[in-house]
Amino acid sequence: MDYETILTEENDGVATVILNRPDQLNAHTARLGFEVRHAIVSFERREDIRVIVVTGAGRAFCAGADLSSGADTFSVGLPPEELEVDDNREYWEMNTPIIAAINGSAVGVGLTMTMKWDIRIAAEDAKLGFVFNRRGVMPELSSNWIVPRVIGVSRGLELLITGKIITGREAADMGLVSAALPAAEVLPASLDLARDIAANVAPVSAAIVKRLVYANLAEPDRRAAQQREQQLFDWTSQQPDAREGPTAFLEKRKPQWKLSKNADFPEELFAQR
Repeated sequence: MDYETILTEENDGVATVILNRPDQLNAHTARLGFEVRHAIVSFERREDIRVIVVTGAGRAFCAGADLSSGADTFSVGLPPEELEVDDNREYWEMNTPIIAAINGSAVGVGLTMTMKWDIRIAAEDAKLGFVFNRRGVMPELSSNWIVPRVIGVSRGLELLITGKIITGREAADMGLVSAALPAAEVLPASLDLARDIAANVAPVSAAIVKRLVYANLAEPDRRAAQQREQQLFDWTSQQPDAREGPTAFLEKRKPQWKLSKNADFPEELFAQR
């Protein structure tokens, strides 16, 4: 696929998606959003891609919605025909870990899009903010559900209602992102983390943990959550990877995992309630 607003790279089981409108601070357009979605879904379907990293070209991650359309900025368009994807899953229903390498400012949709992903590492001086209420709309992409669960109701409401700008360092202090680093270190650190996952973490185990954590956010019954966890643990303990992991550790070598993140995922156990 020849993308117009993003670039993609692949190396050692890690796919990198780069927002590529640096002259516009990677401002979000409908096409950019569709291309990011298309790329992530395409990499999710591939068994050889173990982790996806998303970052921005230039000095910003994403400066929010491209306001050049003026009053029509927030009109929703249809995806270009070549970018239509027959996959309605949310990112938290996918089996590939997604890391946001927030190398610079991320405001509005530039921040809410990252909240749907799994791990966020930000530049310590980056400007971050859910600025929607200051533009006459409201926060979207499930941020009203996600943000309070990540940082707590009081802090979540403060950020979502006021739309105030915080730094990457402040975001790390409150847990909105996992870490805040000098801007030049954000992508290298994110790729190091991704490569570690790709090389050392069993792909099905990672997929199960990702899916289970998100499922449990909507599970009010702790016993039900524990029962599902035990069923999944029992399943993993009977799989070839449960033998490969200890063997590789004792032999002091990299594990050669047997199961694939999608083909071998125990979907039926997630369907059971």
